[in-house]
Amino acid sequence: MKQMAVVSGKGGTGKTSIVASLAALASGRAVFADCDVDAPDLHLLLSPRVVAKRPFYGIKRAFIDAERCTQCGSCQEACRFSAIAGFQVASDRCEGCGVCKLVCPSDAVQMREALAGHAFISDSRFGPMVHAELFAGEEASGKLVAMVREMAREVAVARNRDLVLIDGSPGIGCPVIASLTGVDLALVVTEPTITGEHDLERILDVAGHFGIDTIVCINKYDLHLAGSKRIESLCQEREVLVAGKLPFHSSVVEAMVLGKTVVENGGQVAIAISNMWDVLSEKL
Repeated sequence: MKQMAVVSGKGGTGKTSIVASLAALASGRAVFADCDVDAPDLHLLLSPRVVAKRPFYGIKRAFIDAERCTQCGSCQEACRFSAIAGFQVASDRCEGCGVCKLVCPSDAVQMREALAGHAFISDSRFGPMVHAELFAGEEASGKLVAMVREMAREVAVARNRDLVLIDGSPGIGCPVIASLTGVDLALVVTEPTITGEHDLERILDVAGHFGIDTIVCINKYDLHLAGSKRIESLCQEREVLVAGKLPFHSSVVEAMVLGKTVVENGGQVAIAISNMWDVLSEKL
């Protein structure tokens, strides 16, 4: 089984639209995992139907046992997050550090797991999909990404699929690292802007640190040809293949309005994505 993550050093590069099109091209072969758990949107294009739901527990939070509590105030004084007032814990402020438990002389504080979201196994028109919902304000999104990926692998084995296609988070933080770790190939989607070039370098550094085979897609390359040339030169210096250059075209927006993927809608961008998929298939 192969795993490919589609990532971007910044948001808004068109990563999810490209993943949806790759899902259409990989139909019958792949399981799709939406690992952008802080702001998932792959479901908007794949229209999944949930068939299984699992709870996700993030960081442990403090709870005060009123029967044991002597109201000495030690926990309130020690809490740096102002999460304890009236000898009760405001769970939305608790960071799970455990200092209150450490200083409590009557052992009245317990650290308990709290429900932080859900992960789902669904069926889409292109095949099985695993995605998640992280509750607002919750932490441990990297842990939820790991859970989504593990569930996707389980589904791939159960349904005899040889590819897990991962829609990763933007940026270079914990969820991105969790999306990239152990994959066979990373496709980095960038755009010909100053920020796109800067963030491309950052995500290439992250992928390089983990020894991940990486290739690049330049989206909307023709909006700034000089910027695209700089990105190509950067990739050449780093010995990274540019697998696709997608033009800017209204067919992408048309597809979104219709609730379709770009390759379903057709047009020159669809052709470019299909050509890129041929390159990706060879690498996989």
